[in-house]
Amino acid sequence: MVSDRVEIVRVASGFFLDGGMIPRTATRTIDERGESRHVAVSSTAVLDFRGRKHVIRLINISTSGAMVIFPHIPNIGERLALQLLDRGLVWAQVRWVKDGRIGLSFTRPQ
Repeated sequence: MVSDRVEIVRVASGFFLDGGMIPRTATRTIDERGESRHVAVSSTAVLDFRGRKHVIRLINISTSGAMVIFPHIPNIGERLALQLLDRGLVWAQVRWVKDGRIGLSFTRPQ
């Protein structure tokens, strides 16, 4: 038997981890990153997003992550495979999404 019942989930904050930005009341005044960012060796990489490969533009890269231009909106926390010219295949987790850019932190393969 198929149920037509729809379950509504409410969250206390009213925000969902769906790739949308949580509004910030103040702009950042200091750089809180723990390591420096570098211009990527190659300006492009290949991102595997939900079963499809996309050529993307790298903005910057560090030992722990990268910022890329990507027109689609992944979910915060979503794991993606990223093919980098100088490092080969790396796994990354989406940390933030804003204005056609996404922040990725490199993770271990699962």
